[in-house]
Amino acid sequence: SSSLTEAKEFVKRLRRQTDLCNMVKTVRALLNNNSTATVLRSGLHAIFSEKSLDVTKDLFQEKFRNPKKHQKNIQLKCLKNFISSLTSSTDIRDLLSCLSSDLQTLVIKPSKSKEAFKEQASDFMLKWNLLLSNVGKILTINRTDSFG
Repeated sequence: SSSLTEAKEFVKRLRRQTDLCNMVKTVRALLNNNSTATVLRSGLHAIFSEKSLDVTKDLFQEKFRNPKKHQKNIQLKCLKNFISSLTSSTDIRDLLSCLSSDLQTLVIKPSKSKEAFKEQASDFMLKWNLLLSNVGKILTINRTDSFG
């Protein structure tokens, strides 16, 4: 049974790796096309200026157990930093480095223990996926030109 569990984990990792490779190919093609990158970037900026993400922002403003502390909106900070570094001449490695740096600064370093890191990382991933889903939905519905 342990071999079966290990095999299932291997398949999951392989699928994840394949998904990442396909995503990188898509992003590289987008970044090599100046007009497509410009349109995508303007569509993403429009989402923020139109306040289309207000519903998502409200979800991020949940209170911690301590009522005086509000959760920092690190997902939006990461997305805004990512968008600001998105240009047609940007290499995919630079974008990943920007995101990695933000994660290091905003998620990994603030964690004081292994348990705190696990909680913060899982919370970040959940809300990051929600944010990206909402951004994708808004782009699909309101900004179809952003998909080239």
